[in-house]
Amino acid sequence: MSRQAKLKRKHKPTVIQWRFYTVVGAVCLLFVTLLSRAAYIQVVEPDRLKREGDMRSLRTKTSELQRGTILDRNGEELAVSVPVKAIWVDPKVIADRGGLSDKRRWEALADVLHIDGDTLIKRIESSPTKRFMYIKRQVTPGISEYVQKLKLPGVFQKSESRRFYPSGEVSAHIIGVTNIDAQGIEGIESSFNDWLNGSPEKRKIRKDRTGRTIEELGIIEAREEPGDITLSIDQRIQALAYKELKIATEYHGATSGSVVVIDVETGEILALANTPSFNPNNRADRKPHRMRNRAITDTFEPGSSVKPMVVLGALANDVVTATDTVNTSPGWMRIGGRAVRDSKNYGEMTVRQILQKSSNIGVTKLALATEPNDLIDTFYKLGFGSSTETLLPGESNGFLSIRRKWSDFELATLSFGYGMTITPIQLARAYAVLGSGGIKYPLSLIKRDSVPEGERVIDGRYVEQVVHMLESVTEKGGTGLKARVPGYRVAGKTGTARKAIAGGYGEDYVADFAGIAPISQPRLAIAVVINEPGGDQYYGGDVAAPVFSAVMAGALHYLNVPPDADTSEYAGVLK
Repeated sequence: MSRQAKLKRKHKPTVIQWRFYTVVGAVCLLFVTLLSRAAYIQVVEPDRLKREGDMRSLRTKTSELQRGTILDRNGEELAVSVPVKAIWVDPKVIADRGGLSDKRRWEALADVLHIDGDTLIKRIESSPTKRFMYIKRQVTPGISEYVQKLKLPGVFQKSESRRFYPSGEVSAHIIGVTNIDAQGIEGIESSFNDWLNGSPEKRKIRKDRTGRTIEELGIIEAREEPGDITLSIDQRIQALAYKELKIATEYHGATSGSVVVIDVETGEILALANTPSFNPNNRADRKPHRMRNRAITDTFEPGSSVKPMVVLGALANDVVTATDTVNTSPGWMRIGGRAVRDSKNYGEMTVRQILQKSSNIGVTKLALATEPNDLIDTFYKLGFGSSTETLLPGESNGFLSIRRKWSDFELATLSFGYGMTITPIQLARAYAVLGSGGIKYPLSLIKRDSVPEGERVIDGRYVEQVVHMLESVTEKGGTGLKARVPGYRVAGKTGTARKAIAGGYGEDYVADFAGIAPISQPRLAIAVVINEPGGDQYYGGDVAAPVFSAVMAGALHYLNVPPDADTSEYAGVLK
């Protein structure tokens, strides 16, 4: 046996104690650490990892809803929703897959979406870590299909809806518009936004890392179906009103105009038109001055169209009777150092003639003989100075002063429509009260199933007397001859007022006409307001009255309202 073999047999392996204990201690420490961590996770803070996991896997799935439809009273669609797509990209996916390498397909995408290709690529390249970016919203199905065929990595589509308005600019101020997210921002779309949108069903689900749904966890929010809205508007009358108003404003070079048509038996608004208007289907056409609903937002001094209210107040407060006369000679009078004039000296006038000739002197004397509070109260009862509560956004209340003392000149100017402001819809409502025999019905843009309970604000006897007086305005010798409607008896009043400027009144006018028909059984009240007509014709009887006549004639025919039994006095005038 060699010496080396003998040495190996002699020296047996031995355990180095400190190394052994070091390894054992390290293993025990590792085990205790792992056990402590597991205990901490499972006992001390068990919800943290659950939250982390849920953040990566739990999602809320929302069902798709189409916004409700807006209809006119006859079921004609005024606003509908159509399905469209939104194109969006995931810049991170594009960067990871080198998706921008194929420039031709990206140029084709930019071209079909009508956007600049270089700008699109720069946007994506500048945000390589972003996970969501809109490229184009509300694209048509045809474009959507083309984009899908391009098969660009990181380009996705999302379902949404777009609002379409078949009536275009005709009903734009009533219907309003929605923004790109289908939220109403004007008109009925805004006022009834929640009703039209409804509430989609929201469900909690769990997805795996590839995006597949692996578990349904329940409903978070129940589905609430969108509601449709049927308006009181008759689209036939609305279209007629807009057409006639547009013709008149363009012919007379006016800056704007409004027409309001009210059913006096129910308080329903059958038409509400403004010029200028806008095309709600074209976002580029939505200029602020075009979108303003002037019939409810713009106030004006009405001029002589409020004279019937002064006469009504005088009759109701026993200041005068329908058969009394008023001396208006010599055609002017001085009040408080200022002069009030008529166009000529009419001499002794009946109350009927005061309205027929629109005498400032006659109505001033009636106003001065009436207690100021009684006069103002009559205006308030007829709806001046208060909201019509049509629920359209932006409505103005107008201005009707309340004060303890009135000067004679202030009462005089108030009696022929100065020193107060009203809106076109308030003027129409006041005449609707006359048409209903002194009953004020709440106005509505929503179609009613039954006639609401109205409030009697004026004794019907006096209203009937004033209505028959107003018929003379549209007869030979009256100021509203052009407002006549063949086959129907019309009661109405013209108004022409200078527009106020800093320090007084300028050379611009507001021309208006308001009236009711047929007198035998009033059905409609219409107010026409033309703002700043140009040229030599600026009186209400020349500018606004013809629009009233055309709209009233068409509306009565559409509604199959029978003619008045006695219209023989029209024959000589209409030849």
